[in-house]
Amino acid sequence: MVRLPDNMLTFGIGIGIVCTLSTVMRVECIPELISSEPPYAARTWMDAHATFHGGSAVADTMGGACGYGNLISRGYGLHTSALSSSLFNSGLTCGACFKVRCKAASSMRCHATAGSITVTATDLYSENLATLIEDERRSNPSQPQFDLAVSAFQMLARPMVGLIPIEYQRVPCEKEGGIRFTLNGNSWFNLVLVHNVGGDGNVVAVQVKGSRASSWSMMNRRWGQNWELRENLQGQILSFRITTGFGKTVLLPDVAQADWRFGQTYESEGNFSGW
Repeated sequence: MVRLPDNMLTFGIGIGIVCTLSTVMRVECIPELISSEPPYAARTWMDAHATFHGGSAVADTMGGACGYGNLISRGYGLHTSALSSSLFNSGLTCGACFKVRCKAASSMRCHATAGSITVTATDLYSENLATLIEDERRSNPSQPQFDLAVSAFQMLARPMVGLIPIEYQRVPCEKEGGIRFTLNGNSWFNLVLVHNVGGDGNVVAVQVKGSRASSWSMMNRRWGQNWELRENLQGQILSFRITTGFGKTVLLPDVAQADWRFGQTYESEGNFSGW
């Protein structure tokens, strides 16, 4: 389900095509740009391993290859994880949410009563875990692995154990407020960080349109969830159109007014909820 302003509606007309309808009866259709495939899109339980990083200090979990910076102020909190390359998907999984549980039935390393936790993908974990896995199946970065923030890991097992067998699956992200766009750069270089995305959580395509433009401009993903465009957008009202990991596209009109400034964050009226 998508929570949108009253004057906007998105719908599909066939495989790979999503349309947007406004109250003025103008329909715009674009193709879904990227299809998600396992393991990073698994919505049923799959096997993996998990370790942890950092300490109890909040600063130990800041930053990361997704570009979110301060995870607290961005709304991601401390239940976050770095992902191995097979899950990270070159950064396209950034912002996705995973439910994780320790395989207590097959490992004494887990807390006996540990349930599941939900974490958000915020970083890349590239270390080969083969040296850490003793009698269990050998692993490498091409296999699903989670490097959890220590506060999340200790809800599943004692940090001293180092590595645990887990199961994971993708789940919808629940967010408060709208989708947020942090605008950086200069007059001819726009770098937009997209964050606080509900539902699928991960954004795989971004388009922007200034109020003086007659068509949408496709932004290029520079790294993580930072998207760039080399056009002068200053002095224009900015609207965005984003596509998320499972192929949902939404138009977000008038996110930033004409007096927007670099270094500021602007929030849409709509967000995604559920699948």
